[in-house]
Amino acid sequence: MPVIHQEGPYSFVFFSSDKGEPPHIHVQRDRRLVKYWLNSIAFAKNRGFPEHELTRIERLIVKHEAMFMEAWHDYFGS
Repeated sequence: MPVIHQEGPYSFVFFSSDKGEPPHIHVQRDRRLVKYWLNSIAFAKNRGFPEHELTRIERLIVKHEAMFMEAWHDYFGS
């Protein structure tokens, strides 16, 4: 599980099992985890984050979208 970016309490990661899925990023904080699709910055799955925090996370994903997409293609080769 490579950590692509760390900002504040959030770790932005990929899982090796993500290969074959459309580009997306997982965000972790403590025991919470959320998944966002990168092509449209769309929420996919949430485990524990409150709504106000999802808004903050989504802004960070938009801010770093190009970096996450480049890292996705570098890591998965697609």
